[in-house]
Amino acid sequence: MQNVRQYKLDRLKQEDKLNPEQRGVRILTQMQEMMGLPTLPRWIDCFDNSNIQGTNAVAGCVVYRMAKPSKSDYKRFEIKSVDGSDDYASMREVVRRRYQHLIEEGNQLPDLIIADGGLGQMHAIREAVEDQLGLSIPIAGLKKNDKHRTQTLLFGFPPKEISMPVTSEVFRLLTNIQDEVHRFAISFHKAKRSKAQIHSQLDDLQGVGEATKQKILTHFGSVKRARTAKKEEWIELLGKRRGSMIYEQLQAQISL
Repeated sequence: MQNVRQYKLDRLKQEDKLNPEQRGVRILTQMQEMMGLPTLPRWIDCFDNSNIQGTNAVAGCVVYRMAKPSKSDYKRFEIKSVDGSDDYASMREVVRRRYQHLIEEGNQLPDLIIADGGLGQMHAIREAVEDQLGLSIPIAGLKKNDKHRTQTLLFGFPPKEISMPVTSEVFRLLTNIQDEVHRFAISFHKAKRSKAQIHSQLDDLQGVGEATKQKILTHFGSVKRARTAKKEEWIELLGKRRGSMIYEQLQAQISL
């Protein structure tokens, strides 16, 4: 029996190499049957929010086509209408914006929407999709454990838990989607936060334009390194008058 199982597994792997699309269809068919979806989920959108105490709030949407990431279709969103840390309101905003734009452009809509979260995120997406836009798109959620890892698939309203073996191809795909959307949203948040920090510490200084800012960052490598540099290094980089002026402004910021 072990030999038969291994033989079937080897054959399956060989078939997947020869026909990669066959693997995608197989996994998506299993997902369709598991959730009772009306169509094969060839196009899947997954959303995640990212912020730190409500600052630099952003969201990301990753797109999977035929069970593979379609990175050219990924979307980043800066939260515009929500003040503070309100994940549900942020989710409603980005989902509404995402599909309002697709509708206005006359584009197709996804076969399945996944929330990188549980009941609250699913309800927020449903409110945007069904209540605000009048659309009918299946919505699922990924319930996580204490280690922020995929534990259970949620589907339907009211949502029901759908159990699946952690070794199954569907589980591995969902885990991959969860990791990817989290990475994508976090990377955008870090980039935005870094840009905001650079702006607040360099762009507001007298005598620092875009060219000077780039020269400072190229020389010192970071704002943190620039703030701790000695006055002589600033004078050598920018000349006595401007170097001294910017150095003293940075020292004044540190002392505040």
